[in-house]
Amino acid sequence: MKIRNLHNWQLTTSQAVEIQRQLAGQVSGIYSGSTPRFIAGVDISVNRVKKAAAGAVVVIKYPELELVETKVARGKLDFPYIPGLLSFRELPLTLAAFEMLDVSPDLVMVDGQGIAHPRRFGLVSYLGLFLETPTIGCAKSLLCGKCVEPGIERGSSAPIMDKNEITGAALRTRTGVKPVYVSIGHGIDLKTAVERVLDCCRGYRLPEPTRLAHLAAGEGLKQSG
Repeated sequence: MKIRNLHNWQLTTSQAVEIQRQLAGQVSGIYSGSTPRFIAGVDISVNRVKKAAAGAVVVIKYPELELVETKVARGKLDFPYIPGLLSFRELPLTLAAFEMLDVSPDLVMVDGQGIAHPRRFGLVSYLGLFLETPTIGCAKSLLCGKCVEPGIERGSSAPIMDKNEITGAALRTRTGVKPVYVSIGHGIDLKTAVERVLDCCRGYRLPEPTRLAHLAAGEGLKQSG
């Protein structure tokens, strides 16, 4: 899969923050694509003791949700662990996994934050710009902002608010189970992002793309394709 080269990865903390601020203006909240045929899921497993990680990407058919391809890239993490700057720590391995793909996805779901980020530019938005592909953040917890608890029924949602701005939605993907936190990454609107996440949930709290990517990153799913 072809990937843009936005910058090198040898950066100081202040340089990383400045890059986020500069690139945040390029994020689009408009979805101009058609119904996706292939959706990728992304997750990363980190061994903080060894400062090593596995970045996993899976590709599934949509709407069948059948697994098509799995790729995992492993290596060291050079950038320090700093909340709000995890993109610079985790993206190099994730991008390496994408470069291994034979199938180019039409949409990407990530266990992480898009614009629901202090500088409105989380890892998911960053990935969307690198791939020039619509991306959706589907996180298990909030990084910033507040929201009321959505209704208990599957499909219920509530807006995530930060500084009087809607940055995402808390979405109940299973009745009576904790919500996930959906945010725009890049190249998609929030309504479509919520719909796609819900469409990809088949009996689990997490949508199939990120659920399978989580298994792959933890060696619970073999590489294929």
